[in-house]
Parts: sequence; structure tokens; C-alpha cells
Amino acid sequence: MLYLVPTPVGNLEDITFRAIRVLKEADIILAEDTRTSAPLLKHFGIDKKVYAHHQHNEHKALHEIIRFLKEGKTVALISDAGTPAISDPGFLLVREAIRQHLEVSCLPGPTAFVPALVNSGLPTDSFVFEGFLPVKKGRQTKLKSLSNENRTMIFYESPHRLIKTLEEFSIYLGAERQVSISREISKIYEETIRGSVLDVIEHFKNNLIKGEFVICVQGKS
Repeated sequence: MLYLVPTPVGNLEDITFRAIRVLKEADIILAEDTRTSAPLLKHFGIDKKVYAHHQHNEHKALHEIIRFLKEGKTVALISDAGTPAISDPGFLLVREAIRQHLEVSCLPGPTAFVPALVNSGLPTDSFVFEGFLPVKKGRQTKLKSLSNENRTMIFYESPHRLIKTLEEFSIYLGAERQVSISREISKIYEETIRGSVLDVIEHFKNNLIKGEFVICVQGKS
């Protein structure tokens, strides 16, 4: 069995009892960054062999992991935070496991964009998750295509690209488009800033930009 195990995006209490049990029972744990996962595993008394599984080695490691699964081993995949395969490694492994007729189970649990969306005040009945925008190639094409999107749009963004992304939203989506930006979800300094694109640009130009960001953007009226 391959388990995808969500881990807290902030507060360690957000992990489920089932997630802890699966990690304790797994033969092998795959982690996006073993250094990041070590404190979490130690906190819950999980003493297992942990292997790195990230975007730079997931192709190379794929066949060995499949071999473990075929031998009857239980493999648990975790990312640095949240649900694996959501803007994190995991898709390639899941696809190959399914192709090989192996059992795959994703546990329910934390993922950053759901609380950010619910907390945004923007429509939640229909939305599109875009994850991280392309850094260079295809970025403008993607933004142009989203200018006519009617559903609420959700993005992940890093601190050093936040202002640039918001300024591009102003150009392609409009300066008055309503947005909600949540940072440090489930952590001590969690906050959500809401307003027009222009308003939030002004806010972040005058305040420290730190943490991980989820941006929810109003769809085209």
C-alpha cells in the first residue's frame, strides 16, 4: 500500500490520529525534505527510516519505490507541509503505482488552500486551484487566459515574488479585482489581508513580507 499522508501546515495539533498511526506502521517513509520532517516525526515518537523524495530525485527513485511496494512493504509519502502531490512531489509516484495496479490511499487532512478559500469571503461554490504560476515561460499566457475566468482563483506564492504577482494581477485582471491573501496559516502569526489588488499591493509594500502565501482572487463578474 502507498499512503499519501497530509502533515500540518502550521500547528502540529492539526495532524490526525490516523496519520500518526499510518506513519508509525509504515515500513518506509518518503519525505520531501528529511530535515523538515525530522522534528515532526520526533514529536510524535515516529522512529522510521526516512528517505528523501523531492522534485530532483523522484524520477530516479520511482522504480525502487515501486519495487518496495511490490514486495509488500507499506510506503508513506509526506511533504514538507500539507497534502502530498498538491504543488508538491507525489503525482508521478501515484500515477506509476496505479499503472502497476498497486493500492494507493490518500488520507484526508491539512492543505493550505482550503482554509484560505473559506476564510476569503469569496465564492466557494466553484473555484479553480492554479498552484504556483509559471516563473518565466508561459507566465503571461497563463495570466491572459485567467483574465476571463469566472470562478474564484487560488494561487500559492513565495514572499520574494508576491509583489510582482500582485502587480501582474493588476495589469491582467484589473486593479479593482477583489483578493484575499492568507499567510502563515495555522501558525502564530497567521493573518488574512482582503481588499482590491491595489489595496493589498499598498499593504505589502509597507509591511514585512514573510511566510508562505495563499492568494484567492475574485472571478470575472
